[in-house]
Amino acid sequence: MGTVLQEILTGLIVSAIGSGAAGLWLHRRRLRLLLPALRPGRRMRVSAAVLLRVQDDGGYVLFHSPRRPGSYGPPGGVAKYAAGARPALERLGFHEEPRNRPDMRHDLRGFVPSRALAGFARWWAKGEGRESAAECLRRELDEELAEVGHPDHGVDLSTVDFVAVRTVLDGPHRVPGQSYRQVRLMEVCDLDPASPGAAGLRQRLLDFAEDPADEGIIRVSADDVEYGRRDACYIQPQSAYLFGARRLNADLPILR
Repeated sequence: MGTVLQEILTGLIVSAIGSGAAGLWLHRRRLRLLLPALRPGRRMRVSAAVLLRVQDDGGYVLFHSPRRPGSYGPPGGVAKYAAGARPALERLGFHEEPRNRPDMRHDLRGFVPSRALAGFARWWAKGEGRESAAECLRRELDEELAEVGHPDHGVDLSTVDFVAVRTVLDGPHRVPGQSYRQVRLMEVCDLDPASPGAAGLRQRLLDFAEDPADEGIIRVSADDVEYGRRDACYIQPQSAYLFGARRLNADLPILR
């Protein structure tokens, strides 16, 4: 009888350990957000963004970045929070990163205490009190097309919609020369082919990318992204999220 009970107890323990290990593996991304809470005095830099994937024949469309001259990355950028979200963000201890440009006000880019990192990620995932992926991409496309020389792109962006491809948790990573660590939350989207303006926008972007005289928009291969450059053009590391969930290269410094 004792042997039978021992076997049962051993089986239960092994099963519990196995289930716990499986749970840890399934939720390993969330654990990365909980671990910083073990050091409550540390602050974390956070940003939450939406990226657009436009691909054709194995290539990906990238835009030139005026804040990182000579480099290119996916269309899209940091989402904005609504005024009504301020109480919730204040409860999380979120402090918006100071910016001199008015168009960067209310960006979801700033700092939270390490204990609030997981809470910030949950708030972002709910999608409340902030731009939707579509709202963010429409605004960013309009701004970025103007920045790369195409303010009159001829597409009614209000008729373009998007479909989610993946969500990405990047970090926490050390930031060279800084005392804080950094976490990026990202949504990667495709154009929704069912939306009226999607085909027209896609073709316009591909045409710009194929024009050798157009230095604002290029098309690169996955190999280019993995290498980190194409000819004289640097490729920003977030471009790797267009085809995977892992960054391959280090950040490029921005202009202050």
